[in-house]
Amino acid sequence: MEQLWAPWRMTFIKSEKSAGCIFCVKPKENQDEKNFILYKGISAMVMMNIYPYNHAHLLVSPYDHVNGIDLLPKETLAGMMNAIKLSVSVLKESLHPEGFNIGMNMGKSAGAGIEDHIHIHIVPRWSGDTNFMPMLAEVKVMPEHLESTYQKLLPLFKVRGRE
Repeated sequence: MEQLWAPWRMTFIKSEKSAGCIFCVKPKENQDEKNFILYKGISAMVMMNIYPYNHAHLLVSPYDHVNGIDLLPKETLAGMMNAIKLSVSVLKESLHPEGFNIGMNMGKSAGAGIEDHIHIHIVPRWSGDTNFMPMLAEVKVMPEHLESTYQKLLPLFKVRGRE
C-alpha cells in the first residue's frame, strides 16, 4: 500500500464532527477561516472543498436547505450565479487555471455526497492536472495546503465580493 503525506488530514480526523448539514451549520458558526468559507453573500456562500477533486475546488451553496435547484426562488439562483461568477474571477486572477468544470449532482444516484442540500462544484483545471498517479497509484497530488490556498484566495474574495 502506498502512503501519501497529507498533514491537514490529521486536524480533520481529530476534530469533533458537527451534526447536521455542513452548508447550514458552518456559516452560522462564524469561524469562516476554520470552515474554509471564503464568501458569504445574501443568499449563497462559497467554501473550499476539504476533500477536493483538484486544487482550489470550491463549493457554492445556497443558505436554503433544499435538495433540488427547482425548489429555490429566482433571487437565490441569481445569488448563486453571482457567487459562481465571483469565484471564477478570483480563481482566474489568483491561480490562472486553463479551464473549469462547474456543475452539481442532484440526488445520490447522480453522485451527490451531500444529497439533502444542493451545491455547485467549481473545479479549476490545468493541462496535465490529471496524470498517471490517480490511475496507477490511487494517489492524487495536491500542490498546496488547503490553508495556503485559502489565504491566497480570501483577500480577493473580500475585495471583489464588495464590487
